[in-house]
Amino acid sequence: MANSASGLAVHDDCKIKFSDLKARRSFRFIVFKIDEKTMEIKVERLGETSYGYEEFTNSLPANECRYAVYDLDFVTDENCQKSKIFFFSWSPDTARTRSKMLYASSKDRFRREMDGIQCEIQATDPSEMSLDIIKGRAH
Repeated sequence: MANSASGLAVHDDCKIKFSDLKARRSFRFIVFKIDEKTMEIKVERLGETSYGYEEFTNSLPANECRYAVYDLDFVTDENCQKSKIFFFSWSPDTARTRSKMLYASSKDRFRREMDGIQCEIQATDPSEMSLDIIKGRAH
């Protein structure tokens, strides 16, 4: 299924793995990459359920754009255990302009493919997606 704005297709594996994360909690996070040769969004990395937020942020390349989802576990002020699924649009300032444009033009449609996203973060620098910021958005 091609994206009319950018001509991108979303590989079926993206939806399958996201469904596994959402329904079965099979992964802590998923990193997605646009393959510029095939013009398709693909799964690049799956984070084990034992991985923490630092492993997630370390999996995002410093100079390249990515999409990602992260399943955050947290405790509310009422001491209830909860989780929320975050969608990340990672577009570092140092990424190629063409890449930033491609990710920006495809983001909304790709995010809509991921039914069950509860929060969205757009970041150009690691400081914009610190764990404190993410936890603040979760409450």
